[in-house]
Amino acid sequence: MTESVLVTGAAGFIASHVADRLLSKGSTVTGLDNFDPYYDPEQKRRNVARARQSSRYELVEGDVRDRALVEATFERVRPNAVIHLAARAGVRASVEDPLSYVEVNEVGGLFVLEACRTRGGIPIVFASTSSVYGGGAVPPFREDDPATTPLSPYAASKRGAELMVHAYHHLHQLPVAVARFFTVYGPRGRPDMAMSSFTHALLEGREITLHGEETARDFTYVDDIVDGVLGALDWVTRTRRLGTFNLGRSEPVRVRRLIELLSAELGVEARVKLGALGASEVAITCADVSRAAAAFGYAPKVSLEEGVQRWAAWARTSDEAPAELRKRP
Repeated sequence: MTESVLVTGAAGFIASHVADRLLSKGSTVTGLDNFDPYYDPEQKRRNVARARQSSRYELVEGDVRDRALVEATFERVRPNAVIHLAARAGVRASVEDPLSYVEVNEVGGLFVLEACRTRGGIPIVFASTSSVYGGGAVPPFREDDPATTPLSPYAASKRGAELMVHAYHHLHQLPVAVARFFTVYGPRGRPDMAMSSFTHALLEGREITLHGEETARDFTYVDDIVDGVLGALDWVTRTRRLGTFNLGRSEPVRVRRLIELLSAELGVEARVKLGALGASEVAITCADVSRAAAAFGYAPKVSLEEGVQRWAAWARTSDEAPAELRKRP
């Protein structure tokens, strides 16, 4: 495993799990996070509490949009590799605030790429999203699909960042593995994501709005995503090439089925109202993961049924979970 890794967005959902796994494998980890109030910063502080107990972990509070801070952090830490997970997330929220998505996802990403370039070409895993496939994509989505019709500012900003990655590899031979995530869920998940928001609604007896009866997502458990991220890190460190990899489960499940599994696990009855699919969303997502499987043995293991059980157990009992979910029946 790489000796020293800089993880951006380190207090977030996926990145905090990545940092924990790196530490368990003996790496030294520097986490960079600005604790943005998009959701409760206290949740993010709980996310990093375990990592902060390690003498091989350092948390730097700062923003990837602060170029001077990014440069100073790289200069001091001198990482062997970077996992860039800092981002402004949320498809629907991006419709109301597109500027911040461009600033964080594109400009912030550029500053990280530039810091890697000017220090001899530090290998980087650069997080992206299934949303880049946009309108007209036919499941299962393949990495060589055009991805030219984004449906939201979020998707457009992540696709723009991908194109900058391509330019940096072409011009400077910067080694980058782009990881396109498909509907990640699990412990520490953001409160605006389906698993968390549905759980809150079910426990509080509120109605859930289902955006389209046939809407389906390639729900992927966070541990499988971490496997993929570290596999991509190993690949890009070894090959020093450019590669784009889908990280999903290749098993789209209707969102209504997720609600049914959650309600059964929580022991409460779901009340569901049917609404329309939003203009910023696609009906179905599904990853073709054959490229990642061939490159670094990516093989997701956790079914949605098992993942829901793990999520519910965490929500009920973990000190990391929001207080309103803990100890509930």
